[in-house]
Amino acid sequence: MRTAKAYKGIPMEGMLATWYARNTAKMSEEFRACARRIAAHLSPGAAVLEAAPGPGYLAVELAKLGPYRVTGIDISETFVRLASEQAARAGVDVDVPPGRRRGAALPGRDVRFHGPAARRSRNFSDPTGALREMHRVLRPGGSALVIDMRNDVSNETIDAAVDGMHLDRVNAFLTRVTFKHMLRKRAYSRADFQAMAAATPFRRADIVDDGIGFDVWLRKLSA
Repeated sequence: MRTAKAYKGIPMEGMLATWYARNTAKMSEEFRACARRIAAHLSPGAAVLEAAPGPGYLAVELAKLGPYRVTGIDISETFVRLASEQAARAGVDVDVPPGRRRGAALPGRDVRFHGPAARRSRNFSDPTGALREMHRVLRPGGSALVIDMRNDVSNETIDAAVDGMHLDRVNAFLTRVTFKHMLRKRAYSRADFQAMAAATPFRRADIVDDGIGFDVWLRKLSA
């Protein structure tokens, strides 16, 4: 088990964020499938918070599925703009407020969310603290979902996932290199996530493998 460490990598802004958004746009079916998994745990009108929504593809797909109140928060000014533009093009209501600084607390003093969700937890400045914040803003009985790459994923599984993105040759090569030599090194294991959950009021996590990553479900007990 590794100790959860703060992310100190390159900020996802400008051209880097735009490149990421352009490539991940080709993963539309993955985002739709993920949105359906989340929606299965929600009731109509549920308030949903996505931490680090990036370009907003998942938040938008979820907003398409029902009358949910979807909020996304991201420290990247580029991603805030891209996510807002994506929601406007899709004609759905997704609130992506600007100005979230690194390490800032999640919103939730006046509203409790039915389902916080997050991708790329390896990029959090304080991963365990982020889980505590998710617990704080959850309604009693609600569930949080963390979707991330797993550190034991094989090269073959990564290659198959990148093939499914239908990228051009150059971007496919760059994406494989990024997954294999950057993201996998920072990714967590099942034991890492269980240890982080144990250090929060969630106490434990239910973890389900999904392709190159896994879904980490965390549930807040009913009052």
